[in-house]
Amino acid sequence: MVDVKISIIGAGSAVFSISLIKDLCLTPNLDGSTVSLMDVNRERLDAVYAICTRYARETGSRLRIEKTLNRRESLRQADFVVNTALTAGYERLRDGWARARRWGYRFGGSLHVMHDEAFWINFYQLRFFDSLMEDILEECPEAWHIQLANPVLAGVTHLGRKYGSVKTIGLCHGFSGVYRIASLLGLDSKNICFETPGVNHFIWLLSLTYDDRDALPLLDEWIAKEAGKNRERIGYSSDLGPKAVDLYRRFGVFPVGDTCTPGGGSWPWWYHTDVETERRWRENPETWWEGFFSYNRKTVEEIIRVSLDASKKVTSVFPAEKSGEIIIPLIESIACNIPRVFQVNIVNSEGLVSGVPTDFEVEVKAEVSGRGVNGIRASRLPKPLTAYILRDRVAPVEVELEAYESGSREKLLELVEMDPWTRSEEQARGLLEDILSIPYHGEMRQHYK
Repeated sequence: MVDVKISIIGAGSAVFSISLIKDLCLTPNLDGSTVSLMDVNRERLDAVYAICTRYARETGSRLRIEKTLNRRESLRQADFVVNTALTAGYERLRDGWARARRWGYRFGGSLHVMHDEAFWINFYQLRFFDSLMEDILEECPEAWHIQLANPVLAGVTHLGRKYGSVKTIGLCHGFSGVYRIASLLGLDSKNICFETPGVNHFIWLLSLTYDDRDALPLLDEWIAKEAGKNRERIGYSSDLGPKAVDLYRRFGVFPVGDTCTPGGGSWPWWYHTDVETERRWRENPETWWEGFFSYNRKTVEEIIRVSLDASKKVTSVFPAEKSGEIIIPLIESIACNIPRVFQVNIVNSEGLVSGVPTDFEVEVKAEVSGRGVNGIRASRLPKPLTAYILRDRVAPVEVELEAYESGSREKLLELVEMDPWTRSEEQARGLLEDILSIPYHGEMRQHYK
């Protein structure tokens, strides 16, 4: 048993915070550790704190749970910093989307406009990441920084280049889509092994074994016999839908998790050219996002409601079972020197994903223990997919980071011009100036001079 301090920044991001506390309470090796919940939203922080402390009591955990509005106080002497913070909320995201639609932009490969990693959201996130790193260097320079907050792709790349001494790991649960594939094939997920490399929100199933036997023929058989029947049963924009199956036929490897769903930017654009095309491929990003926003809103409302009802057992609402997230198991592996393999987002310094620049983020398997996080070199992706990574993921992020670092509005314009729905410089400039004209974007206007 070890005693560590875990600082959760943006603890009001209730879904993650509850999952983290549940998993900590159910991890005996970390019993007695300190958890510091930090957020700038007092109401949500108080609600999460109330639920987490009651959950710990109900499960008999000896966790020491603290709350604070002061980030430096939370970080002081932390061993692990978990960043879940979204500094510009969903309303700002949706305001920008409404304006982008009027300029002719739509979902489908639009990573920096019609996606939750839109340039007007990423600006605030990148600025926050910088300020958080400065505080970590002051208060807990030896801590592990675990980034859950988007943009993981641009964030891990930016932080790896600028703050190389901070031990940053990005985590994203998109890879768990492979477990849905296993379930579809009737396989017990505990007995599968898989390889799903790439960059964040763009990962592909290169191998799948079950009890040491190749299970990809089972996927081929399912596609041949069942995929058509499954078409009408699944929801729109599913990671197992006809679009994903078509990409598998096209490239020979299956897209995993958020790779082709709205959560990853609805890549690629050609399945989204118009409503009729989307209908043919069972795609509806608008409905998908409405479901996402609704789920988050209802979860926050439920957490606040439960936090105010002291008569209700928290474990009756959030059962005492592990969440399936890898955050706490990863922390346990490092803190307790328990070797395990996890899917992580790290800088490609060892050339772990062939073809991706060595100072850019990649998503790969890694061996994690008390010795740290050591990435495992991935098998090669098909050459066309490597080319799409460079064109659709690496190139726009490079332009975005150059714009952010230099404060260049013209570079930011170049980023918008790279969007698949941009048809002219006038259109791109119109959108950019429209977004920057929103009164609450004064700081962004000042930055991009």
